[in-house]
Amino acid sequence: MNRNTVNWSGPMPAVTTPFHADLTIDEAGFVANVERLLDAGSTGVVAAGCTGEFWALSLKERERLAKLSADACKGRGPTLIGTGSIQEAEVIEQTFAAKEAGADGVLVLPPFFARVTDAELIRHFEAICERSALPVVLYNIPGNAGNAITPAIADRLADLDPVVAIKESSGDWNNFQSTLNTVADRIRVFCGPSSVFGVPATLAGADGLIDCFPNVWAPGCLDLWYKAKSGDFDAAWRLQRKGIALTQLFTTGGRTLYPATKAVMNHLGVPGGGHMRPPYRDLDGTPKSSLIAGLEQLDLAPTPA
Repeated sequence: MNRNTVNWSGPMPAVTTPFHADLTIDEAGFVANVERLLDAGSTGVVAAGCTGEFWALSLKERERLAKLSADACKGRGPTLIGTGSIQEAEVIEQTFAAKEAGADGVLVLPPFFARVTDAELIRHFEAICERSALPVVLYNIPGNAGNAITPAIADRLADLDPVVAIKESSGDWNNFQSTLNTVADRIRVFCGPSSVFGVPATLAGADGLIDCFPNVWAPGCLDLWYKAKSGDFDAAWRLQRKGIALTQLFTTGGRTLYPATKAVMNHLGVPGGGHMRPPYRDLDGTPKSSLIAGLEQLDLAPTPA
């Protein structure tokens, strides 16, 4: 397998996993959000990733989200499901389950918490890829995983047979650019923090964008891709500036990204928000009130061309 094995491209949101007050999955809200994002211009969805609170989900719940996503997409785009785990055997097990549920590919991050050497990291992915039942999208998010897929490691992993793409979410432009230059001839490269540099990533040759912000800002965040690809650069850069301001708002003032995302979804009345599962908690108090006040100043409506 390689980049030509799949035709995945464009903006593919990392969707939230909404929970009811009793912390069961709100399946209707999940499906409604997927359908809303597809209607807004998404080319596929990524479920049970970091935005989807994968660490709080059981194997059966991830499998269920894969099934719900695949059914909701109905040929409108691929469903990728997060199968990351510290244990290689668990990643392999989850990947088989994702295939049975109808997913098109899996998103696999490095082992987290346990610090590993470069050689151990490479062997982790080799072991997974030797038995993967689906195409693999590498997931570089060192801020969460603690272990990084550097451009040099990506160069090695790009030659593994099931690997077809990488989601580069380091948040470091130089790392993104170096990874793109190193592996784009063999695998597809998706930009993670598109709210921060989705436009330059698109112009540099990224195959697509995978980000959480479409959950709260669609079609605006999706249009980062479409405006840049169509050459409407004035509109694209205006959207990028708004995305940067939103990112700053969501991650300051006692807030972190995922609880802030759900709080805004609930405030806007769109499906897919709901509650957080521990260890996260629903946003409240001053962090929530100042978040909503900041939203009113920024206006989430798409910026006119």
